[in-house]
Amino acid sequence: MDTQAVYDLLGENACLYITCTFLVLWFLVWLYRDSIEVDDFANKYVFVTGCDTGFGNLLCRNLDRRGFRVLAGCLTEKGADDLKRVAGPYLKTVLLDVTSQDSITKAMEWASKEVGEKGLWGIVNNAGRGGPMGPSEWMRVEDFHSTLKVNMNGTIAVTMTFLPLIKRARGRIVNVASVLGRVAANGGGYCISKFGVECFSDCLRRDINYFGINVSIIEPGFFKTAITSLDPIEGDLRRLWNQLTPEVQASYGDKYLDKFIKVQRLIMNAVCDTDLTKVTSCMEHALTAAYPRTRYTAGWDAKLIWIPLSYMPSCVVDIGLRLVMPRPSKSV
Repeated sequence: MDTQAVYDLLGENACLYITCTFLVLWFLVWLYRDSIEVDDFANKYVFVTGCDTGFGNLLCRNLDRRGFRVLAGCLTEKGADDLKRVAGPYLKTVLLDVTSQDSITKAMEWASKEVGEKGLWGIVNNAGRGGPMGPSEWMRVEDFHSTLKVNMNGTIAVTMTFLPLIKRARGRIVNVASVLGRVAANGGGYCISKFGVECFSDCLRRDINYFGINVSIIEPGFFKTAITSLDPIEGDLRRLWNQLTPEVQASYGDKYLDKFIKVQRLIMNAVCDTDLTKVTSCMEHALTAAYPRTRYTAGWDAKLIWIPLSYMPSCVVDIGLRLVMPRPSKSV
């Protein structure tokens, strides 16, 4: 090997070493930066919606244990009472229906009195509903609206109503979307609403970042909560099927509904995670980190299936769903 060849080889290796060293250092700096937390949790107020059960309920209990002043919005008095029984004396609840602007305004006025001049450090828009979900042709307009009113319109209304309190504290907004806000895998209002939450959050983050407010999006995969409970899902599917005209039913075939329900059961039993802390830990990080992330992906299925699929050509998702879902009897 001549001298020039040796120099060329060393030069190539030097570039590789420099690149690898840079990447390792960048990753270590990112890990350190990601681990830095804000202080003085005891003087920070956080408002959470949808706290009767599931992610919101667990998050409130975790934040309460960490010393935050938690303001929990519950849909029912039973949910509020159950939460207060397992929480500390500083957690407070308020009845909140995110589909009602009057209810949201009353909750904001109550929260304003609680937080005073300190303002609201964080708001977590967690309230949501799943069904009805199913083939798009089975839906009526009101089926779409019933989900959009909670998941998308509710998130927007709560955020905009509470924004002055957040701005006062230069705080955080945490919106719960879904991996189905990145990949449209079923009909109905759920995916539409979560795509809407993603868009709203991105626009809002860019608009109010100048005021020191951070907006984070939580993208959970499939977890065992009320939204993924099989009985309501199957009940909605049977209701949707029964309201179809005989002609539409015939185009799908007599056995299509049972096949569709069977597939739903297989999917939910296979991918639903029981560890809700994978989601609430992301919410907590968004509220406690000095440098919160823009997006948090929670769950093995989200990381290994849904998010990678969201970057693939649409035909890949189309083919995958065709292989999984049943085929109508009169399909071409």
